[in-house]
Amino acid sequence: MKKLFAILLVCVTSFNAFSQANEQDINALSIFSEYVKAKNYDAAFQPWMELRERSPKFNSAIYVYGERILKHKIKNSSADEKVTFINDLLKLWQEKRENFPSKTPLGDILAKSAQLEYDYKKELGVSNLDIYTSFEKAYDQDLNSFNNPKNLYTYFQLAVKLYDNKEKTASELFTKYDEISEKVENEIKNYTNKVNKFIDSADQEITLSAKDQRRMKSYNSFLKAYDQISKGMEKALGDRGNCDNLIPLYQNSFDANQNDAKWLDRAMNRLFNKDCSQSELFVKIVQQKNILEPSATTAYYLGTIKDKEGNSSEALQYYNQAIDLESDSYEKAKILFKIATSFRKNGSFSRARSYYTQALSFNPSMGRAYLAIAKMYSDSAKNCGTDNFSQRAVYWLASKEAMKASRVDGTLKKAAIKSSNNYEAKAPQKSEIFSSGREGEIIKISCWINKSVKVPSL
Repeated sequence: MKKLFAILLVCVTSFNAFSQANEQDINALSIFSEYVKAKNYDAAFQPWMELRERSPKFNSAIYVYGERILKHKIKNSSADEKVTFINDLLKLWQEKRENFPSKTPLGDILAKSAQLEYDYKKELGVSNLDIYTSFEKAYDQDLNSFNNPKNLYTYFQLAVKLYDNKEKTASELFTKYDEISEKVENEIKNYTNKVNKFIDSADQEITLSAKDQRRMKSYNSFLKAYDQISKGMEKALGDRGNCDNLIPLYQNSFDANQNDAKWLDRAMNRLFNKDCSQSELFVKIVQQKNILEPSATTAYYLGTIKDKEGNSSEALQYYNQAIDLESDSYEKAKILFKIATSFRKNGSFSRARSYYTQALSFNPSMGRAYLAIAKMYSDSAKNCGTDNFSQRAVYWLASKEAMKASRVDGTLKKAAIKSSNNYEAKAPQKSEIFSSGREGEIIKISCWINKSVKVPSL
């Protein structure tokens, strides 16, 4: 009985101690949380630090709010004190990973840490190679969660700097370019597929709940960021990635890599994207890749080769083969867009429009397809009307297509609206409509366009 009483006494005492400790932690969390919400980070620092040291597993808010507190301290400190806070933030992320691993993806935390080192490399005394190695660790250990746009761009910038400083070879630079580009493209695909769930057609009004509107805004924000990264990487690479540099590099490496499907794939994509497809090397790589591992991409490239040879019928066969081979909707849309663009450049506008339209059926948020159609209408205005008025009426069609782009593609919204307005300005104005007496008239646009447009009412 005495033993049982002793056990109960220990339990009660432990429970009371736990309750008191828990209450203390709750109070500390409440205090510094309110300070953080009020952006009074200096006042929040002491109670936050005490809770962090006393009960690091108590609540993940310790790390969420702690990041804000330490970033404030870093920003508003100087010299040695700044370095102390920078190192403490790096330590905080490690602690979060240890105490709340499910809320702390490894790749994300490693990339954030590398970015912090980059932002304060002077204060920390770390080299570009050191920081690059930190990013590489994130890339190698958890690529899935290494997806912050800024972090990815910094990673590539460092690769360029190391190449310029002769710390990385040209082969290493282009490989890293391909790796990061593939990662960015996968993220674009991911967010595009999310956006497409809310889009059926550009001709329909999109009605979304407040929650879905927030989601769409977030998705488009990421898409815009990744699009900027792609453009930024191209700019950063600059002339380092021109044909004069690429062709000798891939020529010298071909024999050693001719049975490496990934190497062949990246080489032909790089040569094509940098307008090096006229080279014999491009043809050789595409043919070898097609022997080793036929794909929609190789079929498309074989089509472009036949196009350049003047063999349009055989080119079309390869283009259709590329479409048949691709099963993924997003990738199929990309192939269709490329085929459409090939026809557009050759002046085959009707066929180009058909393929752009097919691309939109697989990726309804592909605003650039609508803009391409709009541009073809605009370019054909003088050839597709019976008089000056009907010729200029074509611009209403162009404006309509551009406006469709603005409705489905958040990354192009501003540019698409601007294009739409520019086309509208080239169409007959109100005074001309009034003097012509053609208000409300249905105008048949001839030639390849073969569409009708209604003259706006005044």
